[in-house]
Amino acid sequence: MEWNTEEVLKNLADIVGSQWVKIESDDLNRYGKDWTTNLNPKPSAVVLPASIEETQAIVAFANEREIPLVPSGGRTGLSGGSVAENHELIVAFDRMNKIMGFNAADRLVFCQPGVVTEQLQKFAEEKELFYPVDFASSGSSQLGGNAATNAGGIKVIRYGMTRNWIQGMKVVTGEGKLLDLNRGLTKNATGYDFRHLFIGSEGTLGFIVELTVRLSSFPKDPTVVLLGLNDFAEVTAVLNAFQNKLNLTAFEFFSDKALQYVVDENSLQMPLDSACDFYTLVEFENETSFDLEIAQSTFEYCFNQGWVLDGTISHSASDAKKLWRFREDITASISKYSPYKNDISVRVSMVPAFLKELDELLSQVYPEFETLFFGHVGDGNIHVNILKPSNITIEVFYKKCEEVTGIVFDLVQKFGGSISAEHGIGVLKKPYLCYSRSDEEIIYMKAIKRIFDPNNIMNPGKLIDA
Repeated sequence: MEWNTEEVLKNLADIVGSQWVKIESDDLNRYGKDWTTNLNPKPSAVVLPASIEETQAIVAFANEREIPLVPSGGRTGLSGGSVAENHELIVAFDRMNKIMGFNAADRLVFCQPGVVTEQLQKFAEEKELFYPVDFASSGSSQLGGNAATNAGGIKVIRYGMTRNWIQGMKVVTGEGKLLDLNRGLTKNATGYDFRHLFIGSEGTLGFIVELTVRLSSFPKDPTVVLLGLNDFAEVTAVLNAFQNKLNLTAFEFFSDKALQYVVDENSLQMPLDSACDFYTLVEFENETSFDLEIAQSTFEYCFNQGWVLDGTISHSASDAKKLWRFREDITASISKYSPYKNDISVRVSMVPAFLKELDELLSQVYPEFETLFFGHVGDGNIHVNILKPSNITIEVFYKKCEEVTGIVFDLVQKFGGSISAEHGIGVLKKPYLCYSRSDEEIIYMKAIKRIFDPNNIMNPGKLIDA
């Protein structure tokens, strides 16, 4: 669809200023893609509003002309949700990046959508408070995108997803109408809460233009236990043992293969003396003088049960940070191998059986691929990373991995899980939405989109077909 005529571009320039309408190839490539590597951005133009009013004007104008719009935040997505492949107009929120206010009594922060996650985390620390949503892309992801995909991360077991921290939001619908949703209220029993429709909607209903975010008390002395296991089947028993005794803030896992890449890439020492096939990282609040003793006695109990082979515990913040590196540095350490990623979840109790069956299936069908498993086992979220062999091209690799995806999602469906735990559906996973959503649910989703976006201009082709 060709729409970027001189007249249209002039109208957009009248709204935001000519310097904020970009058509140069470098800008189109920069704003037109996210962290997915197998999609080719082909936007027609980029526009950067600085206010709600400018965003409304852009959407109203696009609605009149039926110009397709794609939201662009930190562009850290992994499902192609913010990739513009079909000559769309990109609406980038980089200029709407201010923390506009803070209410100490309510512990509420009022943010524009372009505020970077880490920016809010640091602001909370300055107020001696805590924003708990945290993940590898915190230094570049934006709050609007976090809400649009309901981002999760490493603290979900204690603090939940982004959804749990959005106390209110303003959105511009596909018709250019402004809705002020929930207005920061804690209790509001007045019917449908449209706020939760827009959280996780991936920009398909409208644009998030302001967020009211709740903060929490800072966790007291987060302490880390790193444990080695030889049988992943015991992981839920270890989780239950620690969860029954301590206030956990994280429970992560990674395979020995994943750990080895971190150790080799960063010239680190192995964290434990014993060689183990799997590792779990347990973080808890060291709230009382007895918590450290409880953690040590729980480890001894798990050791005596034969569930764990070895372990170590942090005794300072720097110790904890060093142990976290073994989990957090996995993504960066394997990036040069062009990993094909899948982000899936099942119920926590099913994780060991699911992972065992998945590992056996992939080893049997694609023995030439090295697969790494890691993730947030405390909330059932598993990251499957397939590394590209050096002897095949990236095109051949991705084609084979698409076949792998079908096999993986068949198994996810068998276990009643989700094909996307925290990265959204976007365009890459849209053909597989039926693996996690029933036909009836998808019909209702399409009907909701038609109400908020009758001309199908809001991120068309993503999540669902109109």
